[in-house]
Amino acid sequence: MRIVTLCAALLISSIGLAQSKKELQAEVNRLKSQVIELKKAKDIQVDVNNPHQQASYGLGVLIASNLKQQAGDSLNLDILAVGIKDVFQGKPLKMDQQECSTIVQQYIQENMDKKSVKVKAESQAFLDKNKTNEGVQVTASGLQYKVITSGKGKAPLASDNVTVHYIGKLTDGSEFDNSVTRGEPATFGVNQVIPGWTEALQLMHEGDKWILYIPHELGYGEQGAGGVIPPFATLIFEVELIKVN
Repeated sequence: MRIVTLCAALLISSIGLAQSKKELQAEVNRLKSQVIELKKAKDIQVDVNNPHQQASYGLGVLIASNLKQQAGDSLNLDILAVGIKDVFQGKPLKMDQQECSTIVQQYIQENMDKKSVKVKAESQAFLDKNKTNEGVQVTASGLQYKVITSGKGKAPLASDNVTVHYIGKLTDGSEFDNSVTRGEPATFGVNQVIPGWTEALQLMHEGDKWILYIPHELGYGEQGAGGVIPPFATLIFEVELIKVN
């Protein structure tokens, strides 16, 4: 009886061990497949001389840029790729398009709101600290500026046109515009630009070079601009007033 019981126990143990080995081998195979897929993705080369690959890559860049601008930078790119493949390969969708539209709109709006709150807080903290720095002056509107070079020429009126060189940056130091790099100054009407510029230019004289610190209320406001300037962003401009036209 004991021998039979022992044999049965050994048989059960052997079956369990075989099952464990089988599951382990299946997991190893699955991981190997994932590694192969990752290597394939890593090894993909874009032929920029091939019209189809050009269009495919270009569309990917445009989609990604647009999503990132709309606060979609926290998306899971692997799952995003699954959705794209399901549509192109005609597979059953895990959510219908109406549901997808509703969820995506809500997700993007919530992320944009979170990002805007963060940028607004960071911008205000920057301005509060910056106004205590040596040489920084603050106007009644909240515009901050620092004189780098003083000129002795004409001061423009709101109705005048001016020619200026400028460099535009965000508070993190990233540059979004630069007439100096382009090698060509800009000419425009004093009252045709953002309020912070309109105010500052009328305080300047030909030959002046100032650094402007412009709160979002005097810049691009709650909307931002061009996907480069986020909502509620404080702007920093180095401005040289070359000529009043």
